[in-house]
Amino acid sequence: MKTYLVINGPNLNNLGKRDSSVYGSITLPEIQDKISALATKLGVKVEFFQSNFEGALIDYIQERAITATGIIINPGALTHYSYSLMDALADQDVPIVEVHISDIYSREEFRRHSVIKDIASKQITGHGWKGYMEALEYLVTDLATDNRNRPD
Repeated sequence: MKTYLVINGPNLNNLGKRDSSVYGSITLPEIQDKISALATKLGVKVEFFQSNFEGALIDYIQERAITATGIIINPGALTHYSYSLMDALADQDVPIVEVHISDIYSREEFRRHSVIKDIASKQITGHGWKGYMEALEYLVTDLATDNRNRPD
């Protein structure tokens, strides 16, 4: 069965407690339940990981992406400056979708740059928790036969 990794970076474990005007009121476990339900419907498996530590995210990607079909990642604040996370993702031979609950391009200036964007097959920003669902549907349906992590 195809397996997709759903990776969340720093502070996303605090969804539901963070500023609801930016992130909504849904918690990370609730989002994971919705993703799991969609995965079942699509006939695929999802594996979840969240860490507040950059090195732990990189270790997980390097260990688990070998057997994955694709990666959905919300890098949190690491989006803006983590070249080591970008390199770890770029080294994987699977499609990657970068997801952000908020619209990073309409927030503070420092949040408007993503070092992940150029190595991702797709970026989804500002669609709330539904962005994760869009990402999974994109990977499963639109890229079903594509095994590259960069767009043409």
